[in-house]
Amino acid sequence: MSFAINSTRRTLVLLLAGLATAAVFAQAPDWKKIRIGVEGNYPPFSQIAPDGKLAGFDIDIANAICAQLKADCQLVQQEWDGMIPALNVRKFDAIVASMTISEERKKAVDFSDPYYDVPSRWVAKAGAFKDATPESLRGKKIAVIRNSPRAKFVGEQYKGSETLLVNKETDVYMELAAGRADIGFGSSVVSGEAFLKKPEGKGYAQVGPAVNLGGGAGVGIAIRKGDDALREKINGALKAILADGRYKTMANKYFDFDVSPNRNQ
Repeated sequence: MSFAINSTRRTLVLLLAGLATAAVFAQAPDWKKIRIGVEGNYPPFSQIAPDGKLAGFDIDIANAICAQLKADCQLVQQEWDGMIPALNVRKFDAIVASMTISEERKKAVDFSDPYYDVPSRWVAKAGAFKDATPESLRGKKIAVIRNSPRAKFVGEQYKGSETLLVNKETDVYMELAAGRADIGFGSSVVSGEAFLKKPEGKGYAQVGPAVNLGGGAGVGIAIRKGDDALREKINGALKAILADGRYKTMANKYFDFDVSPNRNQ
């Protein structure tokens, strides 16, 4: 009798395990519907256009990937500082928000192949600094976006300076213009397009040479760990739009120089 009961229990356990495994496979997404996290406050990559719609290079890339995959995509606006947590609690499935690929971020998420790469630049009042070495900026206040490779770089290399951490890159230049920071450190493109070309950027200039961070890893699309099928689909779509000229057409709308990730290859 005991043998029969134990045998029945083992059979039931195996049956339930089999059903659970089948359920996992049955629920595996086909990625015909994809929710994409975007920021909306990082021109020219992501911003709200006068018509109230999301626009910018990141937005165009996201839409081109969806078109290539023939997927029904929803763009979900999210504050920068909560991007990775929101991805990991499944608010969306991927992040297209100019996120630099870094070893620290790779502990929390996976990344696609890079889809663009631009250097960083220092920005300050014109003539305030001849260069931006650690010695030149000793005792000065540096504005930089928190939780970023740039913040890590400043923290490690500019220990004699004070760091002012902000939530998004446009705040770097807002703090600079308000006199609450002596110098800002951000994207060469964003500082040039969203600040120096605007009235509030009058009298400011980029300082020193371009700074390349991340060992040339570039900017990628963040995906939850384990969503390998989605990463492969996105990589395939990126290769297609780079190869057929769509990438160049999109990039030329925003940049007068090459931002493609393979330009040095």
